[in-house]
Amino acid sequence: MVGVIGVSIFQIGDKVQLTGPGGRLNTIQLEAGGRFGTHKGDLLHDVIIGKPDGSVVANQNGVEYLALKPLLTDYVLSMPRGAAIVYPKDAGQILVEGDIFPGATVIEAGVGSGALSSYLLRAVGDSGRLLSFERREEFAQIAQANVTNQLGKRPENWTVTIGDLQEVLPQVVRSATADRAVLDMLAPWECVDAVSQALKPGGLLICYVATVTQLSRTVEEIKNHGGFTPAVAWESMVRGWHVEGLAVRPDHRMIAHTGFLLTARRLAPDTVLPQFKNKRASKTDYSDEDFETWLPQAIGQRPISEKKLRKTVRKVTKEAAEREN
Repeated sequence: MVGVIGVSIFQIGDKVQLTGPGGRLNTIQLEAGGRFGTHKGDLLHDVIIGKPDGSVVANQNGVEYLALKPLLTDYVLSMPRGAAIVYPKDAGQILVEGDIFPGATVIEAGVGSGALSSYLLRAVGDSGRLLSFERREEFAQIAQANVTNQLGKRPENWTVTIGDLQEVLPQVVRSATADRAVLDMLAPWECVDAVSQALKPGGLLICYVATVTQLSRTVEEIKNHGGFTPAVAWESMVRGWHVEGLAVRPDHRMIAHTGFLLTARRLAPDTVLPQFKNKRASKTDYSDEDFETWLPQAIGQRPISEKKLRKTVRKVTKEAAEREN
């Protein structure tokens, strides 16, 4: 089947996801003369090289493995992390509800570990641009290395700028030129005004936040700004199912809350929305202390240690350099 048009063949340098005995998963990178060693024997890389994607290969003891090229989701879930990643269920919602399209100019802040950047780059395509911003140099290094490892090269249509978004965005993005802005950060409400300047009229802002307090504060800031449509907020949950013969039931575990999403559209300059009536009462009086009580650091979410962060930076940047060479 080697050489058949449309058939994906394993080559030196490819990443391979191996499913072995008991359904255990391992991901390797193919090298000439390389070997994947286990207590059940060694699987030679040369046995995989030249085989079509989706082949079954065996080691010297006859133990079989299913060899597949990893999907982007597989890579994202196993990538080295500095900051927490945006999980696939939320990334899918961001791409669809954020209407990320080929050729779009998209602002992203922050880059975290590069998971969402990978999805956004695929969505905008070669004709689009992804303009990412990150406050921490170490997170930016990890994200760029992860994306390079996944693609095999650094995308030419991707820039990563270090600094606070509200300060550096006007220096990088001209007024009213961005189609979309995706904010995955601790305090997106601080950046609403800067993003409003960068977005085109009709452009879309989509925010990903972890707590209800962050959600409330961001929505209030968007409303008070006056340059956006009313924000729409939601969360998504994914429940898998066990399907085997007549044993069909929901899985005992599910991917529940990972974060909230909200969207708002940029209005044209000097546009004033009509006052739509809302009979439901709401609490609009609050203080900074009300919000700070439930910020992530206040409820015990521990940041990554500096030692672990430095170790991750060294690991992924080394892999990225080897991948590009």
